[in-house]
Amino acid sequence: MPRPFEPVEAPPLPEQAGRTFPRLVELMQRLLAPDGCPWDREQNFATLRRYVLEEACEVIDAIDGGDRKELCTELGDLLLQVVFQAELARAEGAFGPDDVVAAICEKLVRRHPHVFADESAENADEVLQNWERIKAAERARQGKDRGVLGGVPRSLPALTRAQRVGEKVARVGFDWPDARGSRAKVEEELGELDRAFESGDPAAIEEELGDVLFALGNLARHAGVDAEGALRRTIDKFTRRFEHVERRVIERHGGWPARASDDTLTLEELDGYWDEAKRGEPRT
Repeated sequence: MPRPFEPVEAPPLPEQAGRTFPRLVELMQRLLAPDGCPWDREQNFATLRRYVLEEACEVIDAIDGGDRKELCTELGDLLLQVVFQAELARAEGAFGPDDVVAAICEKLVRRHPHVFADESAENADEVLQNWERIKAAERARQGKDRGVLGGVPRSLPALTRAQRVGEKVARVGFDWPDARGSRAKVEEELGELDRAFESGDPAAIEEELGDVLFALGNLARHAGVDAEGALRRTIDKFTRRFEHVERRVIERHGGWPARASDDTLTLEELDGYWDEAKRGEPRT
């Protein structure tokens, strides 16, 4: 027999303090109950893994798009994954949603002694240094000391992981003093990539290309640029321009030739449509 779920009413912004969180927990418990949703009841940590990544990426897309309404929606989807997995863990007897909240609150207090205790931090860099020091001490006490790079997730997008690795080792002094050293490293790696191409060795080309990408990630860090975000925006830009090229090809040539080698549509013509797309973009 149906059991309606009363709508959740959010109070005005100045009065909001997260008091609606229990309603989401309650809703998730209903979905996982014996008379709940068959799909939800079939899920486990492994099957939900992809959704955690997808929802996090959709949050990033909403941030990049500047749409606050969309961001609100996507943050809700991501929060659902947190509550979903916490309820699965409760069923195992491991932990529950309140344990998740309690753990992160305790961690934040512990890692902000300049706010909640008698330590000081004059700027954001000092805050990060303190955070890493406290984190390393915690791991050592727990017997989980995995070294400077142990806390960088392998599942991060590669460019983001490269920057995080660079940030971590920089905090212990393994870094160039400024961007010039990083830029010189890019030049060095490009030279090695050229030599790999000359050798024709596919394994060497792959290795040296990886070194170039890693060096570019480090250069982006020194320049204060998010390499992953910069590449995403470039891909978006390329996509917009190529869509213009494709429209022109359809309008003037009836579509793409059956084979790329077909000379009825020249590269010069395509470049012309590409230049049109560039000229039509707003100046930044």
